[in-house]
Amino acid sequence: MTRFANSPVTAVLGPTNTGKTHLAIERMAAHSSGIIGFPLRLLAREVYDRMVAMKGPKEVALVTGEERIVPPGARWFLCTAESMPLDREVSFVALDEGQLGADPERGHVFTDRILRARGRDSTMILGSDSLRPVLRKLVPDAEIITRPRFSTLSYAGAKKLSRLPKRSAIVAFSAEEVYAVAEALRRLRGGAAVVMGALSPRTRNAQVAMFQAGEVDYLVATDAIGMGLNLDVQHVAFASLNKFDGRRQRRLTIAEMAQIAGRAGRHQRDGSFGALVEEGPGAFTPEEIAAIEGHHVPALDYLYWREGEPDLSSIDALIASLEAKPDLPMLRAAPEATDLMVLKRLAGEDWVRDRVRAPRAVARLWAACGLPDFRKLGVDPHARFVSRVFRHLSEGRGHIPHTWFADELARLDRVDGDVESIAGRIAAARSWAYIAHRADWLEDPAHWADRTRALEERLSDALHASLTQRFVDKRTTVLLRQIGAGAAHLPVVIGPEGEVTVEDHVLGQLQGFHFAVAPDARAADKRMLLAAAEKGLAPELRRRAAALAQAPDDTLTQQGEEICWRGVRVAHCVATANPLRPTIRLCRTLDRLDPHERNAVQARIAAWFDARIAADLPDLAALDALSRDASAGSRVRALAGLLVQAGGLMPRRAAGALVEALDPADRKWLRKAGLVIGTLDLFMPGLLKPRAAAARRALLGLGEGPAEGASVLARGAPGAALDHGYRPLGQQAVRVDLAERIARSAHDARQRGERGGRAPFAPDPALATSMGLTADTLSRLMAQLGFQAVRTPPGQPQRWAWKGLTPLARPKPPPRDTPMGRAFALAQGARDD
Repeated sequence: MTRFANSPVTAVLGPTNTGKTHLAIERMAAHSSGIIGFPLRLLAREVYDRMVAMKGPKEVALVTGEERIVPPGARWFLCTAESMPLDREVSFVALDEGQLGADPERGHVFTDRILRARGRDSTMILGSDSLRPVLRKLVPDAEIITRPRFSTLSYAGAKKLSRLPKRSAIVAFSAEEVYAVAEALRRLRGGAAVVMGALSPRTRNAQVAMFQAGEVDYLVATDAIGMGLNLDVQHVAFASLNKFDGRRQRRLTIAEMAQIAGRAGRHQRDGSFGALVEEGPGAFTPEEIAAIEGHHVPALDYLYWREGEPDLSSIDALIASLEAKPDLPMLRAAPEATDLMVLKRLAGEDWVRDRVRAPRAVARLWAACGLPDFRKLGVDPHARFVSRVFRHLSEGRGHIPHTWFADELARLDRVDGDVESIAGRIAAARSWAYIAHRADWLEDPAHWADRTRALEERLSDALHASLTQRFVDKRTTVLLRQIGAGAAHLPVVIGPEGEVTVEDHVLGQLQGFHFAVAPDARAADKRMLLAAAEKGLAPELRRRAAALAQAPDDTLTQQGEEICWRGVRVAHCVATANPLRPTIRLCRTLDRLDPHERNAVQARIAAWFDARIAADLPDLAALDALSRDASAGSRVRALAGLLVQAGGLMPRRAAGALVEALDPADRKWLRKAGLVIGTLDLFMPGLLKPRAAAARRALLGLGEGPAEGASVLARGAPGAALDHGYRPLGQQAVRVDLAERIARSAHDARQRGERGGRAPFAPDPALATSMGLTADTLSRLMAQLGFQAVRTPPGQPQRWAWKGLTPLARPKPPPRDTPMGRAFALAQGARDD
């Protein structure tokens, strides 16, 4: 049974860049003692260094498989999830990245910690919001707190390596791919730092320090950076979207993409992500982009589980308990892990059976099987290594011979060879470091722990030097530093057409705030001149920023999502739920401006956008104001908000529940705002006028519209859709206000008929004819209005009988990536509720 089962549990869930880990550190520091379990040794080491700075080295411990620093009076422990000391009583316990319980390889460890790791006074589980439904079932009493991301994460499109912005991290999923990308960046951009989970903390920290200090502007990494490592990255580029997960090559999940992409941006500084290719399996789909930008990670249905306290009475009992099935529906038996595979192989050896008869011996065997396969040799070679280790642990005094240990360390103590050779020696050294930190496996574990630590540090320094030599062009780096020191003395001239020259060398063209390099200035020997031009542009950019901040309205235009000044792109609109209030984001070409200059430009563009909406779409602006008017009532505000999201037009049935709930006072509010609640559609008549219709199409990105003033369109013609204000009926599409006019005329004719409107009647055909409606279109419209045709003698006008409005089949919803689609989905949700 879990100790402190009644300890309050708090789950802090949300996307990356939410400060969850920082919150856990603060909470632990406020308690008298604590333990935090992390998914990576690198992350545990990073937080350990932070805690040492806060509490002092005598108060803080680090416990991982290969590293153990535990001062006698340590009160705060930073660990990998596998190494958390669950038998230690502490005030506070936290687990980071709890959603890894769904990982086939390590998931059972995280699930076990979610179920059993508890602090005396407080427990915290950190993770993605995808963990929420499973956590509610496994820990029903947990308080769940959602932490929103501090900054915006946006898709920046596909960019080649040569065009990636500075402070970019390129993510690959194999060592070979990491090395290939880093080599390409060395040739193209002067070099890159390399970060992989297999690196030692010392090598990783040295590589990151290069990147953080600006010695290189690019970092190439595996998905290890997705697990909370703090890096000053502005853009994350995916070299691939497929990875080998130990069993098969597969595409990354949405959760994995979001976890990695989320490393872009720091605190409140926005970040971006993208790919290196525009098409094919390495490119993002629109659905993936929308999910990552909106932080919509699919919820987890289950977590992997394995018995955390297995039966150690015998080998067979141990295997049986490890293969036991969970009894909770939200748990799934973990796939057979390496340690269990090794245990089964050793259990088939007679000598192992002879030596393992008591529970203590079973526990020792199981501990030996837990030795990780750092070298990635595969099950059989690794099982042979574990077998040799256990043979020594089960004979004599139960210690590994120091001669064998010393010989293996001596064999690895070499710093020659290439990157792959040194990295392989570090992986092997990690196995011996793991052994050295098992207190009862060696006669003098402290001595051997120091020896393995010193070996790993030497190899790590050598690997850092080798990585730097291979993937950083020192000559290019020095040249760039010289440019920065002497560029101010070179004469930079900007011509009347924006041409940039230095000493009669044409370097490129300044278009707005973007400097386009001339093709003949790309050679390596022109780099100093190019950098000098960049520095010399600062005064001109400040002058242009001041002009833009005071720009007249007629110099600003919008083309789709792009906002241009004098024909040059300066900002773009990022859609939000309300199309009238998008996020206006300045182009990266304006990043060189000072903050106050950027703020002035941002304010000018925002004011121009608001003024344009008020002038071109006053009806929609009035509806938006109504959605925020507290005196209008909740029903009116809700319906007005949905209509604003749909651009002022939507089918009545999409908001049926809201419309039926309106009382006379509500309807008066809506009529005053200009809304028509029609039989079939809700619409603002003013938005159908040519100028407003064109502005609405541009705002919503609807593309080509109908011919100006058209009342009826042929099916398939531009604009023949409800998004544009035309209701499709058979082979025609009728403008919604005209369809409503026919509806009112038909109902008026019915009411004038006999027997209180129940008898068949013949509507005036002149109205439909004047609009250009065909008989089939009119018939379909009448059917949608709730009438059915009555058989009429030849030569007589068509007569109709009132059938009554009945619920029709639910229409096919508009695409979710359109404004009407999003509003339709929200309305359907409200209707179902």
